[in-house]
Amino acid sequence: MGASSGLGREVAERLLRDGWQVGVAARRVEALRDISVAGAPPPMVAQIDVTHEDADLHLRQLIERMGGVDLYFHASGIGKQNPGLEADVELRTLQTNGVGFTRMVGEAFRWMASHGGGHIAVISSIAGTKGLAQAPSYSATKAFQNTYIQALEQLSNSRRLHIAFTDLRPGFVDTDLIRGSHFPMTLDKSLVADEMMWAIASKQHVRIIDWKWRIVVRLWRMVPDWGWRFFNSKFKIQNS
Repeated sequence: MGASSGLGREVAERLLRDGWQVGVAARRVEALRDISVAGAPPPMVAQIDVTHEDADLHLRQLIERMGGVDLYFHASGIGKQNPGLEADVELRTLQTNGVGFTRMVGEAFRWMASHGGGHIAVISSIAGTKGLAQAPSYSATKAFQNTYIQALEQLSNSRRLHIAFTDLRPGFVDTDLIRGSHFPMTLDKSLVADEMMWAIASKQHVRIIDWKWRIVVRLWRMVPDWGWRFFNSKFKIQNS
């Protein structure tokens, strides 16, 4: 989900190369039709906007067309620095990263719960570690995603559903969405996708990408709440 560009597209191409039957979905369906890997069958394509109320039905239709799903990979998300707290930016982010995320991951969970299990992997962000003044709704929705996946994993275990979860938390990645900006410790998207594939294959519960960002996150967590309130973050979020 969200395979039209960036890390979603990178992962889709790797899955195709590894011999998976792949279904790809996004708002911009024209960008999905040219996803191809030599020697691999083309992916099944679906136009899905996660903010639409019927998006879960379209996901289920895609799953049924494919004959089932073993891995659901959620890469759909938006984010923008918004220190002026423009209402439309905040609400769009909530609709996509909060409501849309819940709608799609929930549908994947329900399908897997009634079909013997599976694996749900999502791209969240290191931005969910602490509230970031430059991007309030972005950091808040990423924290929501972290907690939601943790809750679903607990739910799966309590119901013995055999659904695995992987929460992928990259730092800033060099995609078209941030190219040209001066972001700290920007990561190569190909290397990030490789690490994501490794984390999925090994069924890691949480993977912060990469080692430099693991150090940053550890340091952020050490800052007490009273100190963080006055922390002047220079990190600016554009998108995930």
